Amino acid sequence: MLGAARIRALIPHQGAMCLLDAALRWDARGILCRAASHLDPANPLRAAGRLGAVTGAEYGMQAAALHGALTGNGRPGMIAALRDLRCEVARLDQAAFGTLSVRAWRLAAGEGGSVYGFALRAASGRLLVAGQGTVAVPAPAPECSGSLVMAGSRPVMTEGRRRIPTPAADAG
Repeated sequence: MLGAARIRALIPHQGAMCLLDAALRWDARGILCRAASHLDPANPLRAAGRLGAVTGAEYGMQAAALHGALTGNGRPGMIAALRDLRCEVARLDQAAFGTLSVRAWRLAAGEGGSVYGFALRAASGRLLVAGQGTVAVPAPAPECSGSLVMAGSRPVMTEGRRRIPTPAADAG
């Protein structure tokens, strides 16, 4: 089991934006987490004093991000798309739901990202929110050993100490 501090060390979501309290178990296919932040009046996703059910997608995708970090099969990315989002309730901030279970499972993975399914359930087992999310991972930046420096008002490319002619630098 992982606690909130360890989760924050593994995913980019920090402070109150880290919505998960614990990771209970995980394997190569998916992860099961626990969350009670839906009951926190200071939850940063609240709007007009309420936490709409659509925010469950953020809970699910944070579990997906944690799964990628724990299994070594994911680089940090951004949510690119949500599909088949099912909200079985209007809002998540109901004390009757108790602690939420947040499950995420990898459906597909490739160089450009991953697709995860997710489901949030109340302590009773009642399904609250489910869907799929696509995580897009930016391509790694190309390695560059040179520098761009200014020679007066003209840019000049350098490689080590050697000047590389460029049209912009040599035009005037």
